[in-house]
Amino acid sequence: MKLLTHNMLTSHVKGVTKGYPLLIKATEVKMNDVEFNLEFVTRMIPKLEWSVLVKAAEELGQRQELPDELVPNYEKDEDFLKKVHRALLEVEVIEGCLQCPESGQEFPISRGIPNMLLDGGES
Repeated sequence: MKLLTHNMLTSHVKGVTKGYPLLIKATEVKMNDVEFNLEFVTRMIPKLEWSVLVKAAEELGQRQELPDELVPNYEKDEDFLKKVHRALLEVEVIEGCLQCPESGQEFPISRGIPNMLLDGGES
């Protein structure tokens, strides 16, 4: 699961009002080389919760100079965009789970794929 995906997932457990951001409990994290695409990264940044991305990258030991705040005029800063690209697309959680911050419900991550399905009694 890439951090781009994590940034957009939320818990849908019945009765949960604060199911975002999901906590990451990783047992295996892998780095993948992904070709840098300036336009894609630039278009994705406004759709992100920046603080969630920074926290997730930090928890996985992959923050690598991501600033606390989004930099002004980021679309013109290729060095910054490459750092964002790395965090969003090259860091991948292979095994572990996501945890709802409110209910504690865990969603397994297996072979890089988060399973957000609930058992019958949990939905």
